[in-house]
This record gives sequence, C-alpha cells and structure tokens, in this order.
Amino acid sequence: MSARPYPSPLRYPGGKLKVANYVKYLFEVNDLLDGDYAEPYAGGCSVAFSLLFGQYASRIFINDLDPAVYAFWHSVLNETEGLNRLITDATLDMTEWKRQRSIIIDPNVTMLERGFAAFYLNRANRSGIIMGGVIGGQDQSGNWKIDARFNKRELIRRIQKIARHRDVIHLSNLDASVFLAEVVPTMDVRSLTYLDPPYYVKGQGLYANAYDKDDHAAVAAQVSALDKPWLVSYDDTPKIIELYPNFRRLQYGLTYSAQERRKGGEVMFFSDGLVVPENITNPSEVSTQEILNLLNH
Repeated sequence: MSARPYPSPLRYPGGKLKVANYVKYLFEVNDLLDGDYAEPYAGGCSVAFSLLFGQYASRIFINDLDPAVYAFWHSVLNETEGLNRLITDATLDMTEWKRQRSIIIDPNVTMLERGFAAFYLNRANRSGIIMGGVIGGQDQSGNWKIDARFNKRELIRRIQKIARHRDVIHLSNLDASVFLAEVVPTMDVRSLTYLDPPYYVKGQGLYANAYDKDDHAAVAAQVSALDKPWLVSYDDTPKIIELYPNFRRLQYGLTYSAQERRKGGEVMFFSDGLVVPENITNPSEVSTQEILNLLNH
C-alpha cells in the first residue's frame, strides 16, 4: 500500500488518517462530492484536510472542545504568520518544554500562546499526547530526542496550506452534542459527519475530555436521530456495540502508536441509507489504487 501524505501538522493517538481513503470512497459512491464534511471530534483533522485538499468536500466543519486544540486551529486560521514565527524561533530543549507545559494550563495567556504550546507539546511528546511525556525522556537519554518529530520547514508548509483554505474551513469550540444539534443541521444535504469519540476503554489516558459510559450513550442517542449521513468509529468493545444495535457495523483491526505499536480492534457504524462497500473489510487498509479499481467496476 502506498504511503499517505500527512496533511495535518498535529500527531494524534489513533489518528484517523488511515481511514481517509475509505471516507473518500464513501463520498464517491454516495454522491457527496463537493458537499460538506464535519468532524465533531476534530483532533488532528487529517481526514477533513484529505477530503478538502483532494476536492472531495467543498467545505469542512471542524470542532474540538479541548481549549488547547481549538486554540491551535484558531491560530492556524487566524494568526498564521505569528504561529509560524513562533515555530521558526522555537528552542527544542527541556527548559522550553517545561515552559510550554506551564503556558498550556495558564488561563491568562493569549489564544496564540496557548495554540503554540499545544503544537509544541504535540510534536515534542510521545505519540502526540499533549499532556504526556516528552520524546527521549526528561533526561533526554532515549534513542529519539525532543526534536525527532519537529521538522519546522515541513510543519510550516502544512500550516500555510491549511490557512490558504481558511474561507471554507468552519472552526468551532463546542461540546459534540451542541455541534450535532446546532451545526450539522446547517450543512448541505450532501454531507457526511464522521464521529470518532474518545475511546471507550483507553480514552481516560489519551484525551483531555474523556467520556464516561453515560456520555457515550448520549452521543449514540443523538447520532441515531441525525437526518444526514454519518459514520462513527470506536475501539471495538461490547459496551459500544450495545449502543448502536440497529445500525450496520464493520469490525476491523487498526494499528495504534500511542504507548506502543499494537493491533487494536476498531468498529465502525453507518447511518441508514449510506452506501457501504461490502468488499472492503478493513477501512484502514484502503489504498488510492483500490479506490480507483472499485470505482471503475
């Protein structure tokens, strides 16, 4: 399978980029081209940008409740030059890492300062976990150091490309339930909403806004009532499957990079009426060539 380009400047545990080609295929076969695409749990936004840059979606709606993640995307779209200047001038050492850790929890910093702190820690920390441990350890004795994932030139290039599309990127900082109730109804009838909520089992260690079982149940109830196409992906666990009993599902394996490289079970649920390819058994392993082959049949 050919390597996929990385459209996002952020790294994310369990990142959605691996299913980007699958979502592109859904756009093709469901006549959603040039429509809208939404992610209530945007995170790194890799699928959203893949669809936008590939001219599958004409507008994307990205939302994240985490104030640090939101501050980063706000800075990308609204303070691009200031953000890129901070990246260019960034010092990659433990003194600066500790300073950025203090900035991200300081309620009095500016949006740009918080956004840059989120970016710095995302790139400097293991698996991109903002409040996680630094690459190489506090003593920087590991094989990889703090600067291992901090290619300034390439990251600035990605930020500039995203910023050039700011007119068709709609950013919000809402609870997912509010986003589903207030933003999704305003989208084009040709749209797809992709929900990738915090993991049910491992979410407590990975996300700033982890969910409990009632939160997951509330999301499932709200999603089930949507009148526009949607798909939901989760870690594969019986408790989640119980929340979507009346919808088609696809269970598959996905390699995670958080903490360690391991194969984890994922499950994807689909809204009624969404055309789903029966011959694709693993959405994370669809190559660009496979999309072309499928569409030519």
